[in-house]
Amino acid sequence: MSRSAARQFIKYTAYKLDPAWRRLDAGRREADRRELSAVVSEIASGMMTRTYSAVGLRGDADLLIWQSADRLEQIQDSAARINATALAGYLSIPHSFLAMTRRSHYIDDHAHAGQEGTTVSPSEGAPYLFVYPFVKTRQWYLLAAEERQAMMTEHFRIGHRYPSVKINTGYSFGLDDQEFMVAFESDSPSDFLDLVEELRGSQGSAYTLRDTPIITCVRAPIERALEMLGA
Repeated sequence: MSRSAARQFIKYTAYKLDPAWRRLDAGRREADRRELSAVVSEIASGMMTRTYSAVGLRGDADLLIWQSADRLEQIQDSAARINATALAGYLSIPHSFLAMTRRSHYIDDHAHAGQEGTTVSPSEGAPYLFVYPFVKTRQWYLLAAEERQAMMTEHFRIGHRYPSVKINTGYSFGLDDQEFMVAFESDSPSDFLDLVEELRGSQGSAYTLRDTPIITCVRAPIERALEMLGA
């Protein structure tokens, strides 16, 4: 398979609500929620679209939408449709991350079923999602391939100790400010916390330049996610 074959675009968009919307009358808020919910549901019928609530978990994000598509124009069209809704007038976008899927260079001999592939699964996903951009130091890319492979093998070995955590890796070289986008799905926030703490002690961690902001959110149907903005 060529490197460009069977890839998808991935987009993570975090929205922050302007509190002024909560001061509108209840009827207007209900109409705005119904409109945006219908638009997102229609978008989800044509491309993988998962919605998450970050209400109460971050100060700069209330809603996160994770999408994957075969064409970049699909991502743009869905954003334009959301922007045309009344509620979008009260939403800002503090975080926006674009990437593509690609099979990792480090897993040719590594069995990691269902992960690190070229497409994103359309399944419902786990209840918790942890998303962040990732940038390595320039020194990492100057290391011999064997050194990098050894450190990534250690990384995989640590990950296998936490089977409840599934990683989805996107590649952003030349597409966005970060180099990678990682999204960890899990049934257990404590397992993810322990995994990240253990990875901090790995050799590869010394070559991390940036891995923030970390957006923690909870899987929620769009109707519920919008209700949590303000009933």
